[in-house]
Amino acid sequence: MSETGLLKYETRGHTCIITMNNPPANTWTPESLRELKAKVEELNADKDNYALVIASESEKFFSAGADLNRFNHDDKGQAFEFIGAFGEAFEALADYQGVSIAAITGFAMGGGLETALACDIRVCEEQAQLALPEAAVGLLPGGLGTQHLPWLVGEAWAKRMILLGERVKAEKAEQIGLVQEVVATGSALDKAVELAEKVAKQSPTSVRVCKELIMAARSQTMNSARALERETFVKLWDTQDQKEGVAAFIEKRAPDWKNA
Repeated sequence: MSETGLLKYETRGHTCIITMNNPPANTWTPESLRELKAKVEELNADKDNYALVIASESEKFFSAGADLNRFNHDDKGQAFEFIGAFGEAFEALADYQGVSIAAITGFAMGGGLETALACDIRVCEEQAQLALPEAAVGLLPGGLGTQHLPWLVGEAWAKRMILLGERVKAEKAEQIGLVQEVVATGSALDKAVELAEKVAKQSPTSVRVCKELIMAARSQTMNSARALERETFVKLWDTQDQKEGVAAFIEKRAPDWKNA
């Protein structure tokens, strides 16, 4: 359990499961967002951690995002502090060095969907509904939603969801690439952990640099990335995992990763 009790932590093998624990709707607070940021940074420093899963114990709510009661005031400084906590937490989640997976149950609204958007992979249960409805209350998705969503589903669907406030059900979310798989009610966490376990078969140092290269495609040209890809490939020769991975393949055994 986290210091505030708003997050729960569990370790299964090389995977950390972070479960939101603020019923009934798992709304985020500045405190829980700061704890999420700190936990991700802790995991980045843990050589035994390869993956994380963001989960909910509720079939009805993954997360409703921010509690709008926290925005019913005229204090712009307070508003900036809250949205800053969202941005910093989800930047940290997006920059996590392992593989992050969102196990979406029920409603993922506003900052709840932005939580999932900051992850590498999203699976959702068949009853899930996803939306970024902030414009309906005079706000905007300030947890990187306007930045992450277009990269995942394209500009047109991002505009439909953000500018028109369209709510997307599970089947449509899979069709447009917002989630990678739809599973039965009650099984999102199991599927997410199953996917996370696949990460342990990969070299964690390779996963880290591959993720960096994939994400770099959002901000640089392919021409510049081509050279970077080759340079990074050669740099892997400085890692223990490269030597171990090749040796294990030749010796027909499972590799013993060092994450170094």
